Amino acid sequence: QDALLTQRLKAAGGIVMGKTNTPEWGLGSHTFNEVFGTTRNAYNPAFSAGGSSGGAAVALAQRLLPVADGSDFMGSLRNPAAWNNVFGLRPSQGRVPAYPAGDVWVSQLGTDGPMARTMGDLAQLLEVMAGYDPQAPLSLAKLASGFAASLKPEAKGLRIGWLGDLSGHLATEGGILEICEQALHRMASAGAIVTPMALGFDTNKLWECWLSWRRALVGPRVTGLMGFANAREHIKPEALWEYDHAQGMSYTEFSQASQTRTSFYHHMLRIFQTEVDVIAMPVVQTWPFAIEKRWPTHIGNRKMDTYHRWMESTIYATLAGLPAISVPAGFHPKHTWPMGLQLIGPPQGDSLLLKVAAAYEDTSLELIALTPKGDLHS
Repeated sequence: QDALLTQRLKAAGGIVMGKTNTPEWGLGSHTFNEVFGTTRNAYNPAFSAGGSSGGAAVALAQRLLPVADGSDFMGSLRNPAAWNNVFGLRPSQGRVPAYPAGDVWVSQLGTDGPMARTMGDLAQLLEVMAGYDPQAPLSLAKLASGFAASLKPEAKGLRIGWLGDLSGHLATEGGILEICEQALHRMASAGAIVTPMALGFDTNKLWECWLSWRRALVGPRVTGLMGFANAREHIKPEALWEYDHAQGMSYTEFSQASQTRTSFYHHMLRIFQTEVDVIAMPVVQTWPFAIEKRWPTHIGNRKMDTYHRWMESTIYATLAGLPAISVPAGFHPKHTWPMGLQLIGPPQGDSLLLKVAAAYEDTSLELIALTPKGDLHS
């Protein structure tokens, strides 16, 4: 049986080419597993492609596919897009319904979404993927028909709030903030108003909220395999970590995390209503790392206390259910390592966010056209 997403793609004339590689359980933002091995970065094969949609991003960058779909929980569409110089959109919560699903009420942090090399292609794919389905009762109404064809780049007067590294809260490798600021400067040159801003919410409280939500949603998925013989010897350690920490978790703990998430949503809503049109920050806090690593244990002299702390920059859009897109920001000045700029839109503001990303694309066509075999530093 095809999933609802696949049914929609085929009904629109899509030709399914195959399944691209993902990490086990989609965990870790580094695409490797015991069955198919490691997916290498399209621009530098000694380094990670990101994940979990690493295979999709590399297939796009290598011109094996015109468009690709994936899913995003903690940057699984955004991170690989950033590290392979393509576009990856995490739509608003509920924009792209998922079915079949074991739970259609609570498990809303992960969402399917489109990836592409151009904004026109990405918008057309989203138009096919999106829209209400009664099997997913919290899904949103279909986007306006033909919105993909009406993407007109216009940056003049656009208010962009730049979060940077959240005043030092996010450990971030050298050069990443500068690359993203250069990308924003191109938008400013086209008429956008870029203003540094503070998040204005307790980031440590948000991280604890994130850990609770992630354990509550990932732990039960792993539970289904724990009854098999020698399960712990075969299941990915990162998945076991989520499972172990989910054991004994109380409803009160989860309810408190849900209340924190609710407060954060209303905080973000006020920001969009009164201060900015979109928010910008780096997609990911490190450059692509060597494929031999499972995940970065340190950023500079700061130790990562979990396997996914280096991806903390992705949680804010996810927790608030906001649309967020990774757009190509540039390359490391000395290495063939791409980086992405993350643009976050207001609640259910997918159409606005796509128009903003199209405006950005218009300022960066030369960068976006660089292929993996091109001279990246000429």
